[in-house]
Amino acid sequence: MEKVKLAVVFYSMGGTNYQLSKWAEEGAKEAGAEVRVLKVQELAPDSVIEGNEVWKNTVDATKDVPVATGDDIEWADAIIFSVPTRFGNMPSQMKQFLDTQGGLWATGKTVNKVVSAMTSAQNPHGGQEATLLSLYTSMMHWGAIIATPGYTDPVLFAAGGNPYGTSVTVGQDGKMIEDVQAAVKHQAKRTVTVAEWVKKGNQ
Repeated sequence: MEKVKLAVVFYSMGGTNYQLSKWAEEGAKEAGAEVRVLKVQELAPDSVIEGNEVWKNTVDATKDVPVATGDDIEWADAIIFSVPTRFGNMPSQMKQFLDTQGGLWATGKTVNKVVSAMTSAQNPHGGQEATLLSLYTSMMHWGAIIATPGYTDPVLFAAGGNPYGTSVTVGQDGKMIEDVQAAVKHQAKRTVTVAEWVKKGNQ
């Protein structure tokens, strides 16, 4: 069987979700997947970004990361989304990306994609689960197969024990409070494994 094709699609303002995406890439490659790490299009004006040093640094750090397109979604067997929370919802940049995939959805090309999601917030109860659920709601409309980590490995408890998807708290210094690298890699491997089952079942 050919390798599972995984798209890791992120939005990152402070660099956290970019780092989560790179860990997901590592885990998925260890599981034998072919991986594309992709960012969604930034919607904020340059003048606003230029006034925020952390945001500007993230834009610079990710300048060579390709912008995700519908072609990437069509290519992928599986997708991992990584976003910060915005008032318990996904950021507008990710929502815009999902909202522009209507053509793929209408032609059935989002059906049976295996999906999972990760998030970050400045507070442990700052809407992390709600943000993941907001993403998964869209995925239900896509006809996608949602592969959450659940409690499938002890590493999840060390990362805070979020069964919906890996989530991390980011302190005022911009650093992650929980150690989530192992949880992210486990979630990526689980997503690839479920995608392998689906791929085999469709052959």
